[in-house]
Amino acid sequence: MDREFFSKQPLRVLVRGRNLEDLLPLLRRFAVELVDDNPDLVITHGGDGSLLGAERDYPGVPKCPLRDRRQNPKCSQHSELSTLEKLFAGQLQRSNLEKLVAVTACGEELCGINDLVLGRELLSSAIRYRIIVDGELFRPQVVSDSLVIATPFGSTGYFQSITRGNFRTGIGLAFNNAMDGSGFSVLSSFVRLEVQVLRGPAVLVADNDPKILRLQDGETLLVRLADRKTAVYGLDVFRCLDCYQLRRNGI
Repeated sequence: MDREFFSKQPLRVLVRGRNLEDLLPLLRRFAVELVDDNPDLVITHGGDGSLLGAERDYPGVPKCPLRDRRQNPKCSQHSELSTLEKLFAGQLQRSNLEKLVAVTACGEELCGINDLVLGRELLSSAIRYRIIVDGELFRPQVVSDSLVIATPFGSTGYFQSITRGNFRTGIGLAFNNAMDGSGFSVLSSFVRLEVQVLRGPAVLVADNDPKILRLQDGETLLVRLADRKTAVYGLDVFRCLDCYQLRRNGI
């Protein structure tokens, strides 16, 4: 299936990110058409934020994230050129990423492939909220600085910084600095999840989206997984542990 996708001539490729002058000469070696709209594939050049932003702007379009060498050193196995060669040969591993959707009672919506974060609007005051799962009261009241609702992909980010762990399937809830010491819960992917603000004011954000939804006392969010997943190629390369150690060590 992937080989058939990449055999399309010409494949319409849109590039997003920083320092694109480093990437574009490499892309011109391949039989692709570089476009500004209606892409078949989006290649991001940067870090995690570039991938998140590209999914927000081009939802559902297949992605391939590449790290920017100027700020993200690479191990010897993962040069940009070798990764592109494998990509266009249909040899990169494909992952199908889930996306979270949050909808307010008035129809406002936010989506994220990493996480949704319900936080306090006033830094001097915690928020109180209750959680309802499939119509049943799951947590009658949580008092915390924020609630992180994460996908498996996003669980290696903010969720992990709170819980010191991640997960591979389901929807994760991380309670940041909860008064009762609550840590986290991982729910089934198929649940109907509701979060009601008991005491705000609270704000909701998704991934690195600058859009902010403000929620007052009594307002409820409905959270679910999106119907469609997004194909992302080369996540194993993008999250290579050897490359990560180079970044971590400042090499």
